[in-house]
Amino acid sequence: MKIIDIKHKKLLLSGTTVSNSVFLAVLSLLISLLISKAFVLEHFIGVFFITAISLSILFVDIFRYKPSYLKQRKMLILLGIMFFMTMVFSRATEYVLFTFVKGFGIPELKSLTYGIPVHSGAMLVALMFDSHTAIVFAFVMSIISGIWQQDPYYTFYVFAGSIVAAFSVIRCKRRTDLLRGGLYISAVNVVTAAIVAFLSAGDDIFQSFHSLIFAATTGITISAYVSIVLPTFEYLFKITTDITLIELLDLNQPLMKNLMINAPGTYHHSVIVGNLVEAASEQIGVNPLLARVTAYYHDIGKIKMPDYFVENQSSAISKHEKLTPHMSSMILISHVKEGLELADEYKLPEPVKDIITQHHGTNIIMYFYQKAKEEQAEPPDEEDYRYPGPKPQTRVAALVMIADAVEAASRVIKEPTPARVSGLVDKIINNVLLDGQLNECDLTLKNINVIKERFTYILLGILHKRIEYPGFDFNKPTFGEGEKDKGLDKESQQKDKDRHSGDKTPPQTGAKVLEFKKG
Repeated sequence: MKIIDIKHKKLLLSGTTVSNSVFLAVLSLLISLLISKAFVLEHFIGVFFITAISLSILFVDIFRYKPSYLKQRKMLILLGIMFFMTMVFSRATEYVLFTFVKGFGIPELKSLTYGIPVHSGAMLVALMFDSHTAIVFAFVMSIISGIWQQDPYYTFYVFAGSIVAAFSVIRCKRRTDLLRGGLYISAVNVVTAAIVAFLSAGDDIFQSFHSLIFAATTGITISAYVSIVLPTFEYLFKITTDITLIELLDLNQPLMKNLMINAPGTYHHSVIVGNLVEAASEQIGVNPLLARVTAYYHDIGKIKMPDYFVENQSSAISKHEKLTPHMSSMILISHVKEGLELADEYKLPEPVKDIITQHHGTNIIMYFYQKAKEEQAEPPDEEDYRYPGPKPQTRVAALVMIADAVEAASRVIKEPTPARVSGLVDKIINNVLLDGQLNECDLTLKNINVIKERFTYILLGILHKRIEYPGFDFNKPTFGEGEKDKGLDKESQQKDKDRHSGDKTPPQTGAKVLEFKKG
């Protein structure tokens, strides 16, 4: 049986290698056809091999340093499309500029090559992949462009501009930042075009002047092109860029507004969890924007029946009191499934869905498990009181899981001294570790120490004490307070009744109840 498995794996590996080689050969052939000036067989074969070797450098780098992209075949296909589309756009722009130059009777046609936006590919790769891949992409694209224009100085021109294009969008937080990146590219292109003009001392001064003008226009062209193409690729390949995350961070998003109105306790819990994860994310090498956005949306499944979750409960009477512990646990667990359904309905990106699924891991709902042990003659099955998982697969998911538990537990501290808050964070994290919830992610002990320090610091700021207001005793019961509570209880029950009667879909078995965080 073992021999069969090994052979099967070899067969799969061989199949993958063959398909990658074919993909690389086809891509090299298409790009060679695009950049060949005239079809002379010997020249074309030379261009093909140089292109194939250059592209191989990029793909070998991905296999070595970015193996996560190998798990998503669509990303490799997208990278190939980036190369092809960049060359197609460059050739189309060259044709337009050629027509423009001829129309104005400008004699020097070589200068128009400085107006070709070859650098756009590096900017797109930096936005959709990462800066490391964008740098290697810029290197390979500059070699291919030099072969295309048959000018070694052009390689330097494209490489310098592409590097700036990649770095200019590393901190891209809004779509207008693309315009700023375009301005940086124009500035660098003018400088490199001037350097090339000095190196080519024999060129006509008017040609150098035209080159500088064309170089200055490339930034605007690249900004416009990337602004149009980026949303298309985001939609077609379901890629989550920082710009997408910024849009999801807007609290006026329909789903967040729905959470704020229908489940205000969960909404504020999610905002504080967002503050906690963002405070620790940069120091443990996690995208802080992704961490905050996933924290905002991790509990959206509680929207439909918010009164059954403790943070939204306005009544003194728990809705769990008439339910069995098993039923209560099923209702608590169901908020993960309902969150995924809402995420699908509102088309949230995959990283957010992953956190919704993983933020409880396979944690046990200790409160109801212990309650069942006390009430039942036979010991209950522990698996019936555990979330289905999976356990956190990434550092972001682990961070949200810990922050979720810490924020909920911090609500029970009556005197939040630094020692008590620090002790609470330690206990929560130790429980998560002992339960094996972090076994499948790459969070290190060093990361965990950073998380403890940052969470304690943030919680102490949130749970700070205020001096008493002179002349007021807000803890003293006022006249009629008990009657007012009863009135609020009746109002809450009526709202719940109305909500049920207005729901056209029958309630699912075990749908939602009040959540008690992990004992």
